[in-house]
Amino acid sequence: MSDLMAAQKAAADPRDRGGPAQPMLIVDGFKKYFPIRAGLLNRQVAEVKAVDDVSFFVMKGETLGIVGESGCGKSTLARLLMHLIRKDAGQLILDGDLVGEASGILLDGLRRSLQMVFQDSSSSLNPRLPIEQSIAYGPRVQGASRQVARQQARSLMEKVGLNPNLFGQRYAHELSGGQKQRVNIARALALDPRLLILDEAVSALDKSVEAQVLNLLGDIKKELRLTYIFISHDLHVVRYISDRVMVMYLGQLVEIGPVDTIYEDPKHPYTQALLACRLNMDPHERVDAAPLAGDPPSPVIPPPGCRFHTRCPYVEDVCKTTSPGLGDVLRLSPKQHLAACHMVHPRSGHSSAPAFAA
Repeated sequence: MSDLMAAQKAAADPRDRGGPAQPMLIVDGFKKYFPIRAGLLNRQVAEVKAVDDVSFFVMKGETLGIVGESGCGKSTLARLLMHLIRKDAGQLILDGDLVGEASGILLDGLRRSLQMVFQDSSSSLNPRLPIEQSIAYGPRVQGASRQVARQQARSLMEKVGLNPNLFGQRYAHELSGGQKQRVNIARALALDPRLLILDEAVSALDKSVEAQVLNLLGDIKKELRLTYIFISHDLHVVRYISDRVMVMYLGQLVEIGPVDTIYEDPKHPYTQALLACRLNMDPHERVDAAPLAGDPPSPVIPPPGCRFHTRCPYVEDVCKTTSPGLGDVLRLSPKQHLAACHMVHPRSGHSSAPAFAA
């Protein structure tokens, strides 16, 4: 948490309207259901509940990690935050200002403050534009002159470790995976954002390049006083880079808390199973059976009650009928730890279910 404390003690950013105690981002009750249509009249017959009533906040200078199985809604949530797809319900508040309201922040203002680095570094780049022009495109759209945008692009290339004289006129197909991702980071920084959403930003890289990009992200965060939302399947990387962790399952938030607390003392059985699936380097501590087997239920017809009860080894009757809920997430302290599980005692915070064997 040292990075977070240092950011809060630093000099006030002129863009910081709400002060250091004001969360950078507040997500309140986000929902996104994708319709399923069939028949000659193309009528809606069902809907995929991709994101279902998700609320959380991100403090200034913080890195919030988001983990969960494929299909749990992580990337859909990221696209909702960027307004790449339209939400069905919920509110988004950026530094105290409601996004989308006449008296708040409009979409163009949101895009300048909030940028995203996508998982696929190749498809994120225009194959017909040289790297320098690709980075300069954003500032040019926002009104910067050609010369100013070019100078900014070259400066950002140096910041992410690419020599503009060597790489500026190259095209995307002439770069390695790590170099492409550095270009994507430079493109995201070109509009001087305050928060970066990193959606599987290092998943396609080999370990040596992954370490370089992670260190680069850490250096840029300190230098530019950024806030990160880091989405990944790699639990080791999430622990390395995050201050807090948010666990999603089947479109819902099931656990949230400080990274060390989540990893050392997970409460929700799903979080316990995820962490138990991590690879162990000790050959004498091999796992005979997977801690979590089977596929998640269909998001079209999610099970009633706790959505994890169909795979949970500690399921009780109440889990099958009543949703446990997570409480008021928006009122908790960044140091608090919440889990949506009937087996967690609300006062002690400890689970009555035994932990999965690591």
